[in-house]
Amino acid sequence: MIKRRTLLQAGLASLALPYIVRAQSVSGQVTILTYAGIFQNAYMETVIKPFQKAFPDVKVNYTTAATSAKMLGDVRAQKDNPQIDVALFDSSLSMIGNEEGLFERFDTSVVPALGELSPEARDYADGFGPAITYDHLAIVYDTQLVNPAPVKLADLWRPDLKGWIATAAPPSVQGHAMTVMVAHMLGGDFRQSIDPAIAKLAELAPSIQTFDPQPDTYSLVLNGVARVGTGWNARAQTFSDQSKGRLGVVTPQEGSVAVVNTINLVKGAPNRSAALAFINFALGKDAQSAFSERMFYGTTNAQAKVAPDVLARTTSGPDNRAKLIPLKWSEVVPLRDNWNSRWRREVIAKGGN
Repeated sequence: MIKRRTLLQAGLASLALPYIVRAQSVSGQVTILTYAGIFQNAYMETVIKPFQKAFPDVKVNYTTAATSAKMLGDVRAQKDNPQIDVALFDSSLSMIGNEEGLFERFDTSVVPALGELSPEARDYADGFGPAITYDHLAIVYDTQLVNPAPVKLADLWRPDLKGWIATAAPPSVQGHAMTVMVAHMLGGDFRQSIDPAIAKLAELAPSIQTFDPQPDTYSLVLNGVARVGTGWNARAQTFSDQSKGRLGVVTPQEGSVAVVNTINLVKGAPNRSAALAFINFALGKDAQSAFSERMFYGTTNAQAKVAPDVLARTTSGPDNRAKLIPLKWSEVVPLRDNWNSRWRREVIAKGGN
């Protein structure tokens, strides 16, 4: 007689079999749209190449755009004839894409790794693309030329830094994060009014060398063009290591804003099976751990393991988590156009350049 345990194991194996067969039989290609630069370098090594090893019959086309706004525009332009299968970019823009019908919902029946995500990551977009990385806005500075080192957001208003600051203005998400952080620094709530924050930013404007850092704030500081600015923590930590500590990174004492990248399935994706296989792989604990270890993004897979010294430098580290300002980006999305306009009229117009 066959034991009940053996029957149960066989039954479980048969339930898992359909997905395994589908995964092993996936072939063709998948086109991914996401970030360039150091993000691309790290993602290729820790996610793309391992995926191609696991799925040798799938060719990955890695395409990029300069900003999340440009990525959303690219997906929009292809709405009637999609060429992109997967888009990985900032959630405040992907939410707009969800509302416009550009992306598709999916669940654990086609992406089992969703079940490994933390609840907040899995439920982030109501069934649309979930959170795949966490990051936050940091202050970056030249450790050789800025003394004392900045520790607070308020330090940007120091007289000795006038003319040496680089920061990204709206429509960059950095500018929206900065608006929330300055409002919080002043004891206000952006949901009620950003008038005090805009007035304070207008005071800073003459000290800002550029509101559109090209190619980015990290490079401007390392090249001596700027001395201090704002940037995303994960990239800043990576540049800090590459520069052997020349680029300093600090989470402001007053608090910072977390940002989320989501991974999204384009509606009508021409290579849907390969796209779902890639999304499942990218959300898996191994890919999440490897990418975080390489580039200091906070993981969203609850089973991902990251070395303690790396974790401390990510958004998920205890000290950084304690400084995060509570924020739902869905509350910022409807305010974006107004904020963009006010920055142009009341902040950028007051700049020294």
